[in-house]
Amino acid sequence: IKVNTLKGRRKMKVIIRKYESRDIADMVKIWNSVVEDGIAFPQEEYLNETSGAEFFSSQSHCGVAENENGDIMGIYILHPNNVGRCGHISNASYAVASGIRGLHIGEKLVLDSFKEAKRLGFKIMQFNAVVASNTHARHLYERLGFKQLGTIPCGFRLKNGGYEDICPYYTELK
Repeated sequence: IKVNTLKGRRKMKVIIRKYESRDIADMVKIWNSVVEDGIAFPQEEYLNETSGAEFFSSQSHCGVAENENGDIMGIYILHPNNVGRCGHISNASYAVASGIRGLHIGEKLVLDSFKEAKRLGFKIMQFNAVVASNTHARHLYERLGFKQLGTIPCGFRLKNGGYEDICPYYTELK
């Protein structure tokens, strides 16, 4: 997928593509920044290049958002949400480099993950733990057709030790 996005007044070309081994260091950096924030991903362990290579290669698909200079600006992972009779339900996680959030890169990653999930035979995408205060992500998911399944009170432990509600979401892949 090739798209243009505005960065200030200048158009910036963004390409969403399958990750390659040369992307691992940048992917680890972006992933770890979200883990460090402690307000979105459930993971607490940081990746290094070795564990990152193993983690990303274990996914059904990983996509990266790359600008015209070859800089990795965002990533996503895609995998089954469950097994067996529920194996047709996918799950994904998205991360955009902290300095360039707000440029609709996350939206481009989500749209690409839809395409890849369908290609892999998934019928549904479900997010198990969207933190209630992650309003930008929640608005994006709802705008793209996701439906909230309910609320799990105090389902996410924040980095500061407090708890926040999580909101599971799903959408049918059409």
